[in-house]
Formats: sequence, C-alpha cells, structure tokens
Amino acid sequence: MKRIGIMLAVAATVAGCATVAADTDYGKAAMAMLKSDFQSKGPATVDGILNQDDAQKLCSEYPKDLPKEKAEALEAAQLKAVKYPADGKYLGSWKAGEQIAQNGRGMQSSDAVGSVNGGNCYACHQITKEEISFGNIGPSLYQYGKMRGQSEEIVKYTWAKIYNAQAFNACSNMPRFGHKGILTETQIKDVMALLLDPASPANK
Repeated sequence: MKRIGIMLAVAATVAGCATVAADTDYGKAAMAMLKSDFQSKGPATVDGILNQDDAQKLCSEYPKDLPKEKAEALEAAQLKAVKYPADGKYLGSWKAGEQIAQNGRGMQSSDAVGSVNGGNCYACHQITKEEISFGNIGPSLYQYGKMRGQSEEIVKYTWAKIYNAQAFNACSNMPRFGHKGILTETQIKDVMALLLDPASPANK
C-alpha cells in the first residue's frame, strides 16, 4: 500500500513535467495510467493491487507517521473484523504449520489461480532452532508458546495477530493473512500449532 502512494507521487511528478491543464486531477490521471499499463496475470490482478480498502488508503495517506488517534481507530476497526474459528478450535498440525511457514509461494503472477498459498514466515521471523535461514524484520518467534503459554488471552491474541496484524499495529508490514484470504482458516490453525503446540520444534 505504501508502494502505491510512492507510485502515485512519481506519476504526479512525471505528469508535472508535461504540458497539462491547470485543473488536472493528478490522482485520477495516475490511476488511469497505472490501470492502462498494468495487466492482470494469474492471481496477481490489477484490481487487487489498485483497489485499496480503508486501512490501505489511510496508510498510503500517511506513509511515515500515522496520527495516534487515526492509528487507534484503524486498529480498533481491524480487530473488530477478525474472524475467530467457527468450531472454537485454534490449533491444527504443527508439521503442516512448518511447511506453510517455509513456503513463500502464492498470489504471484506465475502461480496458478486457486493454488495453495504459503505464509513465508521465515522471511521475517526465526521460529525453530533448526532453521538457520530466516529474516529479522519481525521478532523472533522461537519458543513463542513455551514463554507465553496457552491461556485463552494468548491464544486469541496470536490468532488475531496472524489473521490481521493491523489490529495491533496500524500499517504493519506483516500481511493480513486471514483478512485478505492469503491463508485459509485451516492453514492459520496449523501455523498456530507451530507457535503454540508444546510438541512443536518452535518450543523445544
């Protein structure tokens, strides 16, 4: 979403170098240019990139410093939109969760429509001690469940954080996995198990 704001700014600058009418709406002109130049391919669609929801629009409007009151309102709205498991069960298979965490595929133009997405969790987090290749954009999640336990509060917080990170951190760089349909409910349960199941290597 921040990338969209940058693209619009660049487009406006380019437009400013040309001879245009004084009342030109550069925002509309930039969007028209993007829609004409980009093409949908596979699950990567133009609408999916350019049609922002309210949270994305707000974060694009304030790419650096979102005012506190706006941040709090955004977080409250995103938390309210979190959907918890219909069956009340939060943990799936940690083994499946590890595969999801390792899988960086999904929603790219080279992917087949309807293919299963991965979480690519290791791109930003350490999770298990065995995996030595991981990013550090996000905090280490190694021994996440061992240190925090499995209280109802922790379980629901963890679910909501995976489902929609902006419920706790406005304009977070973490994907809104459930909110945007990147991961299914079953997949989120499996990632939950990877983090919270005592048998998971994440908690050894």
